[in-house]
Amino acid sequence: MAVDIQDAGRVAAKARFWNDPQARGIIYQMLVLGGVALLGWYFIANAIDNLNRLNIASGYGFLNREAGFAISEGPISFTPADTYGRAFLVGLLNTLKVAGLGIVLATILGTLIGIARLSSNWLVAKIAAVYVEVTRNIPLLLQLFVWQGIILITFPNPRQALAPVEGVFLSNRGITVPVPEAHPIWVWMGVALVVGVIGSVMLRRWAYRRQMATGQPFPTGRYSVALIVGLPLATWLVGGAPVAMSVPELRGFNFQGGATLSPEFSMVLLGLTFYTAAFIAEIVRAGIQAVSYGQTEAAAALGLRRGQVLRLVVLPQALRIIIPPTTSQYLNLAKNSSLAVYVGYPDLVSIGNTALNQTGQALEAISIFMAVYLLISLGISLAMNIYNRRIALVER
Repeated sequence: MAVDIQDAGRVAAKARFWNDPQARGIIYQMLVLGGVALLGWYFIANAIDNLNRLNIASGYGFLNREAGFAISEGPISFTPADTYGRAFLVGLLNTLKVAGLGIVLATILGTLIGIARLSSNWLVAKIAAVYVEVTRNIPLLLQLFVWQGIILITFPNPRQALAPVEGVFLSNRGITVPVPEAHPIWVWMGVALVVGVIGSVMLRRWAYRRQMATGQPFPTGRYSVALIVGLPLATWLVGGAPVAMSVPELRGFNFQGGATLSPEFSMVLLGLTFYTAAFIAEIVRAGIQAVSYGQTEAAAALGLRRGQVLRLVVLPQALRIIIPPTTSQYLNLAKNSSLAVYVGYPDLVSIGNTALNQTGQALEAISIFMAVYLLISLGISLAMNIYNRRIALVER
């Protein structure tokens, strides 16, 4: 009889275990993870077996070998005698450069167009609507080819370069502009700018806590401007206030001096900016329209002008709606930068393909692509999620 009671207890405990959703969930997740691990092991073992059978070397040791090819442009120096690892680094920096600038420019342009779509001026609203509908519905790769044709075919050669502003030249060799001559003070001015921005953020936080505690506002705007502008300016003055400029001049068949944005970089940047801005414009428009019109009426009743209403009342509330989908567009822009290979810009994929063709290290090169774009996407997501949490409404 005691044995029957024990058996019944075990059966009941087992039934309770399987009826527990949390316990079943843990078991199912373990089974799924085990299946994924077995599938991954199968593919890896199969790939290693095929590589051994074809006598193809594996591993990342090739990154220390001499590359033997040149790279047309990059933020750091590179020669054919450098390693494949440095070549991948140049490609990564080029990708970050075009993606970073693209995000900034697409955000500015998309915000302006999104606001223009809500303009009371019929013509402005319709032009913005046509831009959004046309740009969103044409594939990005095709748009890159259009920009390629505009820059390489429409723009003249350097001898007949267009000069919309003195010292600035537009040609099929790119956009050439004057730049300050090299001087150590520019680096220190950059450091001062970063310090000013950090100081401005800390000042705003202090002013917010002070206002919450005492009710007294603090004029953070003027002091933030003083920090961000004043520190670099003071650094420039202390460093001797250098004003020498490197102005481009036509010598032979090309320009000497100044700085040139290559046609390939310009194509990719323009394509990514205009394409992504169309999606951001719709997000901004929807975010603004999601804010109750009563907020606008209340702000107008207080005597605020239309620009002040938009800047101080509507946009701060709309940001909580705008940020999440805009993050997705930033991720798309970063990943779409890989299309630069089709117009000859030496980004990570373009340089990686060259290394792949020379070494045959296909798995390693592709794994580097995947890891880099994964880290870029995770970094963008992390930064935007932190910002989104900062502006989120906190319930009391």
